[in-house]
Amino acid sequence: MDNNFSNFLKISDGEQIFYTTNFKPTANLEDVLVFNYGLVCSNFHYSKQIKYFDDLGFKILLHDYRGHYQSSGGHDLSQITFSRIANDLIELVDHLQIKSLHLIGHSMGVNVCLEFAKLYPKITKSMILISGTIIPVHNIMMDTHLTGPLKPILLGLMEKFPKEFDLFWKYGGWNPLVKRAIHAGGFNLEQVSDEFIQVYLNKLGQLGPQLFFHLVTEMHDHDILAFVHNIKTRTLLIGGTKDKVIPNFLQKLCHEKLENSELYLIHEGSHVPQVDFPGFTNERMTFFLNP
Repeated sequence: MDNNFSNFLKISDGEQIFYTTNFKPTANLEDVLVFNYGLVCSNFHYSKQIKYFDDLGFKILLHDYRGHYQSSGGHDLSQITFSRIANDLIELVDHLQIKSLHLIGHSMGVNVCLEFAKLYPKITKSMILISGTIIPVHNIMMDTHLTGPLKPILLGLMEKFPKEFDLFWKYGGWNPLVKRAIHAGGFNLEQVSDEFIQVYLNKLGQLGPQLFFHLVTEMHDHDILAFVHNIKTRTLLIGGTKDKVIPNFLQKLCHEKLENSELYLIHEGSHVPQVDFPGFTNERMTFFLNP
């Protein structure tokens, strides 16, 4: 961003939340874009959106969840929940004197957005939800029933060979076979460069496998269906027609359950359509944010 102000906020339980804005706090800030990234992802997945909306003059807030990157809290995984992340964010929003905001979430970030909108509807002006799901992720991720049984196998390997598992997690992204599998499984091969995949895997390697499996469990246990019908926030749902991670019929299901929502499916888009086709994504987001 052209103007970049980064800092830490010590929140009520003593943890430090790292954040970056393109503005200095002033009273009653309105229409701030708040980006929320996916499962062991980072704001790097929004790099094309951040620059685009910064150039348009939008106010932007980026933050690291507790236990992620420069924020503290990784010592206690039990506190890394969607409700806790939402409460961290409201403390940050209050600190920055933000009066209204637009939530943007990708994949697991959709869980964060929905939880925040449930708890703090008055301040949530709209949501843009990309490639998320409102039903448990076990047995639907990668459009296969095998993801449920696979988790205990991987957890068993992590428990039996902790050092080896951690090393593979940290450095496995340098393996060309791993890189190719991630590229083909989660991205549009023709639209996303190998360099982007390498940066993504490097960042993923900074977050341990323990956090990954903990958050997969949180996503599975997050009972969105119990409250999603109560959320009246104006919402844009974006998905890719070639999403191999979260099949896009789940975007249609979310559209049915969120009464004040619009659905936009990007042709040939993968699980990260905002990376595959940033032009289409940014234009549709702009149209939604400026009704």
